[in-house]
Amino acid sequence: MTFEVKDVKVKEKGWGEIVKGVNIRVDDGEIVALMGPNGSGKSSLAFGLMGHPSYEIIEGKVKLDGTDLRGLKAHERSKEGLFLSFQNPIGISGVTVSNFLRTALNARKTIEIAEFLELLKEKMKLLKIDQSFADRYINDGFSGGEKKKMEILQMLMLKPKIAILDETDSGLDVDALKIVAKGINEAVKAGTGVLIITHYKRLLDYVKPSRVYVMVKGKIVKEDGPEIVDLIEDKGYDSI
Repeated sequence: MTFEVKDVKVKEKGWGEIVKGVNIRVDDGEIVALMGPNGSGKSSLAFGLMGHPSYEIIEGKVKLDGTDLRGLKAHERSKEGLFLSFQNPIGISGVTVSNFLRTALNARKTIEIAEFLELLKEKMKLLKIDQSFADRYINDGFSGGEKKKMEILQMLMLKPKIAILDETDSGLDVDALKIVAKGINEAVKAGTGVLIITHYKRLLDYVKPSRVYVMVKGKIVKEDGPEIVDLIEDKGYDSI
């Protein structure tokens, strides 16, 4: 299984073209990093790939396991196995974590309530999320770290083919960072391919990418091995 992004250009409504011909590949069970400074177009690319209505892929191909995703809406891309973790997850008052996740799972396949609750308990324990959170409204009153754990919980429950994690490490203390990394590594062991979008090295100390793409001003300017992360940390993006 392969996720292929070929010569993709993305336009944001009201802004014009932001992503200017990007090529990225992620295989199943692989971790790939997409790094770049603020304003380089990383999040715009993620939104375009997921089918956000404000971001349009105006050129190029996006294929997941051979299926062309460009003509599909966001929920259809999700059913095909694509997942996006948001940089700033929103709260949904009135919808509990448990109901949200069960509804999302049942949209893909029917799961008995007992099986669902056992799976939820297992994944919450892995991420050190108190079981009481299952009955709380999703992200409503959650701290930044709790919201990020919820994104990883969703990924573990849904078991997507490909997960795009947009700055999942932002705002996390070191303990929460390690827990999030543990969840990512667990998903990869189960076969999920992960594209990690980040500015910094610190998450990549715990989640090891096989390849790193560097994006600047809407273009991929470098594709290299994980050793480039240390170069960026030491000398910045101007050294690329």
